[in-house]
Amino acid sequence: MNNIAIDFDVIIAGGGLAGLTAANILGRDFKVLLIDPDDYPRHKLCGEYLSAEVENILLDLGINLPKATDVKLKKLLFSTQNGNKIQADLPLGGYGISRFHLDHLLFKKIDQSVAIKKDKVVEVNMKLSQFVVLTKHEKFTCRQVIMATGKRSVLDKNLSREFVQHKSPWLGVKCHYEFDMPLDQVELHNFNGGYAGLSKVENGNVNLCYLATFESFKKYKDIDDFNREVLSQNPHLKLFFQNARPCWEKPIAISQISFDNKSAVQNGIIMIGDTAGLIHPLCGNGMAMAIHSAAIASKCILPFLKDETSREDCLKGYEREWKLAFNSRLRTGRWLQKLFLNPTATKVGLGIVKNIPSLLPLIIERTHGKVVY
Repeated sequence: MNNIAIDFDVIIAGGGLAGLTAANILGRDFKVLLIDPDDYPRHKLCGEYLSAEVENILLDLGINLPKATDVKLKKLLFSTQNGNKIQADLPLGGYGISRFHLDHLLFKKIDQSVAIKKDKVVEVNMKLSQFVVLTKHEKFTCRQVIMATGKRSVLDKNLSREFVQHKSPWLGVKCHYEFDMPLDQVELHNFNGGYAGLSKVENGNVNLCYLATFESFKKYKDIDDFNREVLSQNPHLKLFFQNARPCWEKPIAISQISFDNKSAVQNGIIMIGDTAGLIHPLCGNGMAMAIHSAAIASKCILPFLKDETSREDCLKGYEREWKLAFNSRLRTGRWLQKLFLNPTATKVGLGIVKNIPSLLPLIIERTHGKVVY
């Protein structure tokens, strides 16, 4: 039994989908502090396609997805750079729901016993059997730290995480538009140096989110120029930009997006969501992975907090469960992205899939998990 005085049982750094899910689960029985620098609700760079595999996790937290959004995504349309297309049913299907809406729903469900601080965690150290967490303004102690700070953060750098040492060639852009497209369809369109996803969200707007190499982007003066000169080479995206009306003054853009392998545990800290591993956006599984990883982490931490197991067993158990749940789909995502960014390989692959239509749903299944109960 830990008799050292501590401020909290668990401190969660970062309040995105993963951090909010963990706060909801662990806050039922333990003293939890959630630290995030931003206000809710807020827009985040995200494809905003939520796989139905985590529907039951959210239902257990009091969020009924069919009531939260009427956008039930059942079909995929994929096109190559020259506009050749193929359609397929999504094996599990999913929901079109914005991060603005879903993050806020999770935030509102957090138990009143969970403390929330608008601040940023900058350093985490372990002393004896407890963690000391430093923010920009305060210091706290706890038994376990969960890091859910997203794709890249100051804390990653301070922990000397391996992926931060390498420059990443990727940048992401997202904006909401008014545009008429099928309510049940998510679209994935290839262009030179990247690919773009289109799907509706709960308020009827269309989310455009794309990933591009910095190499392809740097030749152009701004995002509008890049959209016009590069994305619009794909006829489907050209039609979109000719008819869509942006809902925001300017899009969200993030650079240095890394798909390198990351550790699920480092220095005794449990990583969840994108902090533990970022799946390539073309897989449409990032939101579900964030929620699922938080549920796995919570399940592994609970016995430790109840003094039923050691910290070492807790951390080993989480690493094992995380790899079992996500390693295979991350590998498939890396393979698919290499394929999609090679025009010749994409053309050959599309021809094969057109001749064997059952192949595409099987590939989609490899990038997703099973329904979590």
